Amino acid sequence: MKRILIKLKQYWPLIKSLQTALLTVTGIAGYMSARCPFTHWITMTGLVTSLLLSISGSTVLNMWYDRDIDSVMNRTHHRPIASGVVLPKEALSLGLILSAAGVGLATLLSPLYGALVLGGIFFDIVVYTIVLKRRTCWSIVWGGIAGGMPILAGRALGMGHVDGIGILLALGVLFWIPTHILTFSMRYREDYAAAGIPTFPSTYGDQPTRLIIAIASILAAGAIGGAAVLIGVKQGALHLLGILSGGLLLMALLMLLKPSSRLNFHLFKFASVYMLASMLLLAI
Repeated sequence: MKRILIKLKQYWPLIKSLQTALLTVTGIAGYMSARCPFTHWITMTGLVTSLLLSISGSTVLNMWYDRDIDSVMNRTHHRPIASGVVLPKEALSLGLILSAAGVGLATLLSPLYGALVLGGIFFDIVVYTIVLKRRTCWSIVWGGIAGGMPILAGRALGMGHVDGIGILLALGVLFWIPTHILTFSMRYREDYAAAGIPTFPSTYGDQPTRLIIAIASILAAGAIGGAAVLIGVKQGALHLLGILSGGLLLMALLMLLKPSSRLNFHLFKFASVYMLASMLLLAI
């Protein structure tokens, strides 16, 4: 038992629990937007479990593939594989098992839902991480597509098909990604440079990057707000969503007009809070 607990402690950082939890919440929100109130606890349990497994598996596989660049970045050199705490072959096996289990369970719930979950893994690992991440800063667009798949899949599971609202919700996550990732790449520019990873700041400069963040924030707020109206979210929740969106837009505009490292960090943190709160409002 002690050995198992030690292994779990070693493996836990591989799944990036906060990121995995946030993406799982988007999937729940997508499902709840179609099935609120829901009455099928078995389906909901299957949804949560399949997303946790598949997203965790995808994250582990990403960390397995990126172990070489993780080892040269100050921010990531302590990660389990890069630091030698977990062997690469162990991480690869874990990632494949988690991903397969997640997709398998998702397919049992619905072939369409399973296909969308598998699509998210494909875009994340193959398109984003393996093919594009080390070649172009525009890889974040494809990473954003992967990030939008859980909410699209959850909505499709509830509806039985892919609809316009589901696509709009996925676009909201896709446009949110630049606000989250680009502020991060500006904060850790030296790390990315050391690893040879192209970013928007290193390719286009800081001011164009801030402009992209501002535009993406507007598009994200518009997509999520529009989806909320179409879903029929109650007026009180819409008001709260509007306040959150206003805060996101204000911080993005301030970053554009009066940039500072402190504001950059606050925008990065608030972007995560905004997405989590928005998803909870959509679900409620």
